[in-house]
This record gives sequence, C-alpha cells and structure tokens, in this order.
Amino acid sequence: MRIKKQLLKFIILSSFLLGQVDLLNSRFKFTPGISYDLSIQSPKDYLGYDLGTEYTLYADVMSYLRNLAQESDRVSIHSYGKTHEKRALEYLVITSSSQRGRLEEIRKNNLRLTDPRTINNRVADKIIQENPGVYWLSYNVHGNEASSTEAVMQVAYRLAAGQDRETRAIIDNSVVILVPCVNPDGRDRYVYWYKSAQSQVTNADEFDYEHDEPWPGGRTNHYWFDLNRDWVWLVHPESQGRIAAYQHWMPQIHVDYHEMGFNRNYFTMPGTTPRNLMLPDPYEALSDTFGLANIAAFDKHKVMYYTREGFDFFYPGYGSSYPSVMGAIGMLVEQGGHSRGGRAVKTDDGYTLTLRQRIFDHYQTSFATLSAAVRNRQTLNQYFHDSFQEKTNKGNAAAYIFPDNTHNYLYDVMNMLMEHGIEIHQAKTDFNVIKAHNYKDGIANRHEFKKGDFVIFTDQPRHLFINTVLQREMEIEDSIMYDMATWSAPLAYNLEAYWTENKLRMGTTRLIEKLNYPSGLTKKNAPYAYVINWHQRNAPKALAMLWNKGYRVRSARKEFNNGIRDYPRGTLVILIGRNQEKQKSVQNDMEIIASTAGVEIEAFETGRMNSGIDFGSGNMVPLKQSKVGLMVDSPFNSYTAGQLWFLLDKDTELGISRIRAARIKQMDLKKYNVLIFPGTRGELDSTIVKKIKQWVREGGTLVATESSAEFFGEKSGLTKVKTVSLPKIESDTIPASAYTRYEDRADSSGLKRIPGTALLGIVDNSNPLAFGVPETLYTLKQNTKALEPNANLQTVGYYHKNPKKIKVSGYISIENQKLLSGKVFAAVQPIGQGKVVFLVDNTQYRMFWVGPSRLVQNAVMLVPSM
Repeated sequence: MRIKKQLLKFIILSSFLLGQVDLLNSRFKFTPGISYDLSIQSPKDYLGYDLGTEYTLYADVMSYLRNLAQESDRVSIHSYGKTHEKRALEYLVITSSSQRGRLEEIRKNNLRLTDPRTINNRVADKIIQENPGVYWLSYNVHGNEASSTEAVMQVAYRLAAGQDRETRAIIDNSVVILVPCVNPDGRDRYVYWYKSAQSQVTNADEFDYEHDEPWPGGRTNHYWFDLNRDWVWLVHPESQGRIAAYQHWMPQIHVDYHEMGFNRNYFTMPGTTPRNLMLPDPYEALSDTFGLANIAAFDKHKVMYYTREGFDFFYPGYGSSYPSVMGAIGMLVEQGGHSRGGRAVKTDDGYTLTLRQRIFDHYQTSFATLSAAVRNRQTLNQYFHDSFQEKTNKGNAAAYIFPDNTHNYLYDVMNMLMEHGIEIHQAKTDFNVIKAHNYKDGIANRHEFKKGDFVIFTDQPRHLFINTVLQREMEIEDSIMYDMATWSAPLAYNLEAYWTENKLRMGTTRLIEKLNYPSGLTKKNAPYAYVINWHQRNAPKALAMLWNKGYRVRSARKEFNNGIRDYPRGTLVILIGRNQEKQKSVQNDMEIIASTAGVEIEAFETGRMNSGIDFGSGNMVPLKQSKVGLMVDSPFNSYTAGQLWFLLDKDTELGISRIRAARIKQMDLKKYNVLIFPGTRGELDSTIVKKIKQWVREGGTLVATESSAEFFGEKSGLTKVKTVSLPKIESDTIPASAYTRYEDRADSSGLKRIPGTALLGIVDNSNPLAFGVPETLYTLKQNTKALEPNANLQTVGYYHKNPKKIKVSGYISIENQKLLSGKVFAAVQPIGQGKVVFLVDNTQYRMFWVGPSRLVQNAVMLVPSM
C-alpha cells in the first residue's frame, strides 16, 4: 500500500511537471491593438514560429534583422567586428525616415556636446534643445541569458514597422541603437546545446537535463571570459569593436539586458551601494526615472519586480557602469530565467515561468525606457553635456604621470586609454614635480621626470573616466559589493605611476598614434649568438616562436654585462653553434620573430662577457620545450581556466593542451612536462593525487593556482605545505558575533571578506619563477588564503610583513591584514626531480590585472628547466 501511495505521488508530480505548458499565454502578447506596416515581416512570419516557443540561432536572428533593414527605411545595420569564432558583430540604427538623411549631422552635433572646450554656450544650448537623443540598448552579453536576443527581434520589428503614437514619438525624437547580441559565441554555445537537449514534451522540472547545461556553460565568450567585465580593458574583439562603435556615437543612455536565477523577480534601476561617488549628482535621480517607467509598465501587466538591492554599479567595467563614466545614464535590468529557465520552468512558488514571459518583460522595459528617454530628452542632453565640463570634476588629481618604460605593460595601458578618447601627452623636456604621490603608499615627494614621460591631465572632458580608472583608491561606501573593491590601472598592470594635485607647467606633445613596443634586429649577422632581454613585455611570446621554429634556447640564471648594458636573469640566448642546422635561415627567422612578437633581438659577436656569466656558463641553462596540459571541466573554475588559456594561447602563443579532469586517471602524463591546475570548486580523489605525485617526482612541474594551490598543500598529501588558518580563540567567553542580529549577518560577514583588494607583495626575483618581475608587486586578493612560510619552501612572493602597509587599495579588515602579513602567495616546492609551483592569487585576472602574469609564464616556460 505504501509503495502504491509513493507511486501515485510520483505520477501526480510527473504530470505536474511534464504536462503540456502553455508557452504562449495570451497575457504576454506584444502590445496588442497597434498597427504595423504590412510590407514588413514580423519575427513570426520570417522565422516560422512564435517567439518563446524556440530559441533562435544567432545566424537566424541576424538574418531576420538584415531582412528588416532591407524592408524598412527606418533601419540600417552596421558591422563593428568579429568574435574570436569569426561571427559577425553588428548593431542596428533605427530612426525615422525623415531623420535618416541627416543622421551624420545628428551624430556630429551629439559629439560636440562631449567637448565643452570647442563649443560656446549658445551653440550647446541649441543642440541640447533640438538634437534627437542617442539611446543604446545592449542585449545578451551573457550567452546563456538568452531571452533578450529573442526580445530584440520584436523590439526592432515594432520600431521598424509600428504605426502607433508611442513608436512614432521614439523614432521621431531619437536615434536608437540596438546591439542584438554582445556575445554571439556564448549564445550559440548555449542555444545549440539546448536544442540538442530539449524534449518533445515541454519539461518544467528544473532538474531535467535541458535545464542543466554542461561546463563551461554559455555565459562566457570563446575564451570563457565574462564580457560584462571587459568594457574598460578591451581584452577581446567583442569589446574592442563595441567600444569603437560606442565612441563613434556616445549615447545619452545605455541599458544592459541580463538574466539571473529563475526564482528571482525582475530587477530594474536604481541599484544599491557602493556607488561611484565621482558621478555627477543628478545621476541617481535620473536612473530612478527609468526605473519608475519600467515599474509602471510592470504594474500594468502584474509582473513582479524589485529595485535598490542586489546590484551595485561601482566597478566601471560593466555595461551598466562604463556608460555612466562616459556621460550617459548607464543602467541594468535583470530578468529571472537564465540557462535553467529553458522554455518553461517551475519556480519555488509553483509558478510556471516561460521563455515567452522573459521575452515579454524585456520587450516591455525596452519600450518603457525609450519612451522615458524621449520624454526627458532635453534633460538627458543637458546632463550629458554637463558631465564633460570641469564643474563636474570631483577628483583631486591635476595629472597622472607615467615614466616611459618599454618593458612592462605601460604601452598596453596608454593604447587602451586612447581607445576611450583619453588625451595623453609626452613631456618635451625633463621636469620636476614638488609633490608627486607614488602608488605604493600614496606618499608625496619631489620627483624628477624625464623627457618622453607620459602625462594625463585631468582638466580634459573625460575626467570622470580618467579619475575612475586611474586613481589609486576609490571612496567606498560599503564593504559588501557585487564585484571588486579596486581596479586602479597602475596597480593592475604593476606600473610605476604618480599623481599630483599641483598644476604642471611644462611643454608637452599630444600622443596621436598607437604605441608599439620597440622591436627589430640590431645587426644583420650574429657570428656567435642572438640575445633577447627577458624583461621585455613580449619576451615569452618570442620564446614560444623560437621553440615553434625548432631552436635550442638557453636562459641566463644570473646577470651579465657585455660592456654596453646589463642583461637580467632569464635573458634568452640562441647560440649559433648549437643551432648549426639553422645557419641559412637564422637571420630571417630572427627578423620575423622580432617583428611579429614585438621584441628587440641583439646580435653578439662573442660569448665572453665583460662581467657576469659567459654564454658557456653552467648558469646559461638549456630550456626544454614546454609540453603543457591545462586542466579543464568540472570541478575547475571556467573563468580561471579561460584566463590561463588566453594568457598562454592568445597572448604568449604557446600551444597547450586542455585536458578534461576525468581523463587524468586513464592518461599517460609523461607526454607533458607541465600540468596547470586552475582554481577548483571541489577536490580530486586520492588515486589522481597519487598519480600526479609520481609524475612530479619523475620530473614534472605542477602549477597549482588559487584554490588548487591550497589543495596541493598538506590537504592533498602531495606536499607538506601548510595554508594559513584563522587563529583559534582560546577562551570560554562566548564571542559577540554569536549575538549578531539576523538582519545584520550579511553585513557582518561582508566585513570579513576581501572583495578584490590590491595588496603589496615582496618578490624574490632571483628565483626563476620571478625572472622579469619587479621586487614589489601589486597582487589582487579575493580571499584569505595564503601559505605559511617554511625553510623547505622556496618563498618567491609574500605579502608585506607590516600589517599597516599590506593594503594598497580596496577593502580589507584589520584582522585580515594581520592574518596575511608576511604570508606567502607564490612559492616553489621541489619534489624528487620535479617541482610544485604555488600561485595562491589569480595572476592574470580577467587579463587586465596582469602585473603578476609573468609568474605563470615563468612557471610554464622557465621553471621546468631550472
């Protein structure tokens, strides 16, 4: 009887979950009653199905939108690049046919508002009063938040064909820019998988296979990066092309369309703390104007929503925050659904959330936002213009100064800033600054700068972006934040940099052309050797190219001097006598490598040095070509894995193999001499650890990063390296935290977190792991993990021993400063003939916090041979 009851319950539950779901509830019709131009096809007519009954492949979305541009004189389509997987990146420009003939005039007038130095008040007022607004909506930056790209087809269709008063008001008073899909590679990864997983009968069970996409998921782009963190840093082609287009138009509003867990209700503006306090004062009220417009639409349709909690816009690299530091009202909306939403899913209160509703909700906020923008067009134009004026500059710095350096990431940063329209100057002569603050401790001293050093003055229109991205530390209202507490570019790229509050008086020239790292071959013939200084930014790429061409390469374990200059540890030496078979091609190969990699290669006529080691020294170590395996798939963190993959594959161009974790048990590991373990959300079983330990003892180099570094300490038994733990309180007294009120517990735990903070690291750069790394390093800390130093462990990087000096920028509690001071974040542990490299912190975070990234390149390319 009991079995029958359980079976009956199962049948009832199955019927509840698997019964046919109404995917097209009449409640979610797209603005019924309005008329359309019948010569223009709707999404349903073109695709052959109703939106919400299927997911649409990116190629089919763009095919429909291109057809829309052909059928409607309101629409044009524009290319802005290609993804890593070569999918076309395109955006739509939609406006009335009467305005299309003067579109370039509208755009140029809009751009005139961004430079108050070149326009008088009378002309500015006329543009503010008369110029149509430029309003930009971006959809589907996270590929598996797929409903918004479905929604954009209906939004574009109505703007192209709608005959109603609201649509007419929008297209007559604005230029609307729609990006249908910011991340096509990720979207197609999700949609192709979902189509292969869906059943004939719609299944609303959240645990069904079609609601559980596999690793790495469709959220990220080809290299498993979150493109919604890359608006400032421009690491990826999707971002590079989008920002070029954004700068071409410079909109007054920008909305970023997202999804979140299916049990969540719709989020709309405004957000919560911490806020970027550099923003103009009217920002909050204006963002709330749009939130209220969205709410009015949702109240009408009985859609659930919330505001003012959960999401902050402190970090400037979001699609909701970058526009705000470019004079616009940047905004975020989040729809419940995400990858687990499928076509329909049961929520925790028994409600069936459909894909159609998710599309409908984004459609509603798209039009509510555009209509609100049109109603507030002049106010938005005025705010936009004011944002670029000196009166809204809240920063204290008069200028940021960067001493010229061709060996680090300085040129990358200068080029990135110019892509955002930042004016950069170079000094014509040497100059002194009485109070130049350094980034290490913020202390101001007199400093001498050289001719050619870079200066960024803040009395230029884009001061808001400059101060937000370059200042050492932002004012933080709240230690609980959605992303990170610091992103200061000089710290992230580990640059020597200064700022001053004093006005500078010296001659400068404006930097116009993109900077290139010095490259080339110093002599046409090298009777003895070619030499590559390892401190050069692109030296690892040059080594990868040398290996690829079959050269035998050595690396200097100690410094040397040829009578002209010093050469640091790690410097690469290609001996002609050890590459005899390359005699005919060596000069041409060196020229190609120098040009392609972006390095200087010097020809030497002798192996005898003026001081230091000679080229025949035992400290001139032959480098074994690295055969690298990068662990991927569950339980490894796809973000960390993607960043390591990008660093080695794209930036270094070193071919690596990505190995699924499940394969390790069956594999012969001897074909690799380096294995990289990214951060992990789980642990490996003991049989795998035993196999890896034997491989290391026989000469393998294991590179353990982030949480894997903790695991491969004493926890796994592979080594005896201890990790830092919180001190035990030897007391019978009940701690005060035991009585923390329920409502305060989130805030209390937030105070103990380290939400992406720059700590000052001290580096032993005599160790091969740190060749080419300065003696001090800004490392990004996101947790309290670290290693305990011990005599048998080669400590390569440790946090400053003084708790009062450990924090450079961001937030960290006093307790955590004391906990981490003097503890180890980079180390090498020899085991048998092999080594374990520990890198506790992410060394290439999002490929913008790349100051420590040489540690990984060294771990992979130099350490195995040293």
